[in-house]
Amino acid sequence: MSLVVRRAIILLALIGFASAAASTYVHYQLVQDPGYTSFCDISDSVSCTQVYLSRFGSVNGIPVALLGTFWFGLVLLLTMAGGRDQSELGQNIGGYLLVLSTLGLSAVLFLGYASFMVLGTLCVLCAVVYVAVVGIFLLSGAAASVPLLSIPRRAFTDLGRLARTPAAMGVAGVCLALTVAVALAFSAGRGELVSQAAVAVAVAAAPDPATGAEDAVSEFERFWDAQPRVELPVARDGAKVLVLKFNDYECPSCAKSYLDYEPVFARYESSHPGAVRHISLDYPLDPECNAQTPRGGHMGACEAAVAVRLARRAGRDGQMARWLYENQQNLSRETIREALAEVAGVTDFDAMYDATLEDVKADIALGGTIEIDATPTFIINGVQIKGGLQVQFFDAAIALELERSAEVGSQ
Repeated sequence: MSLVVRRAIILLALIGFASAAASTYVHYQLVQDPGYTSFCDISDSVSCTQVYLSRFGSVNGIPVALLGTFWFGLVLLLTMAGGRDQSELGQNIGGYLLVLSTLGLSAVLFLGYASFMVLGTLCVLCAVVYVAVVGIFLLSGAAASVPLLSIPRRAFTDLGRLARTPAAMGVAGVCLALTVAVALAFSAGRGELVSQAAVAVAVAAAPDPATGAEDAVSEFERFWDAQPRVELPVARDGAKVLVLKFNDYECPSCAKSYLDYEPVFARYESSHPGAVRHISLDYPLDPECNAQTPRGGHMGACEAAVAVRLARRAGRDGQMARWLYENQQNLSRETIREALAEVAGVTDFDAMYDATLEDVKADIALGGTIEIDATPTFIINGVQIKGGLQVQFFDAAIALELERSAEVGSQ
């Protein structure tokens, strides 16, 4: 590997590493704070947030950006280890870089297609990563000087050398440990219905073989009873359990809770007709209509809330809500207006927008009385749960409130 090629690969790897690390940081902030606005969110079509929170932004909850950081780190380590070494190891590393960059190129071609063609969105930090990977691929072709078919055998031999070198094993171990630690941090902080309350419930309700399931149920009841209750002026209309959800139609966790809890509500409607009332209240994280979220980044959430209210006149609010959840990455005033006409047959979106938005703001004001700061936030018979609960605990909470309401009624 020539000195010029080596320096060029190191430069590109450093640029890519910095961009991937910045992407990972932004993704983590989005997970932790639904109101966070990324510095690279410029418009609906130039937005890092739209890409990171899409189905292409994570693999089993682990950000693709974190995997990119690990990839660039590995490229850096290999390039610096190869140096200007003309020995067999130096030649082997050129081949490893070619294989690694080929895999990286395949990944960025897919992600680039998903971003530009599927989502229709440009992520600036992602674009920098794509350019860096393409550059490394082209340069690694010049650095490779060994037959590709011999690379597996050479890799096996070099791994044996690595295992016998304490310093190299230490560096590799530290890099791997850091990657795993960050991945675990994401798994613990994902916005997919993992709130502090949900964690507490999960710990409290986990069955202990020594005490049995009955004690686990009592532990859940103790947790539930320890939660503070709030009162909101929302009519029960005869329901025994009132479930309120402060919702943002552009919020990924709101979409997940909608899909996860829908069967729960359907089951209770079948077994206890009218006993459980579920009301979705609007709390869009969009400063256009919600002054309490000046850093909110969901720039189509106000329009989405209005669209569902207008669809309700035609009895199609459920269908409209589902469309919004399934198309979160493409929400804009234009797409929402078109979908409202197609899904609900409502064509007076613009004419009714301002008046309907006042109703949305009324829900926002209601949320302000209990200081809502994240979506979704659920209120189950007064118990406030930020982020939601795992499905089994959400079901258990409703069952517990139903049971207690029946006990009160029988007295």
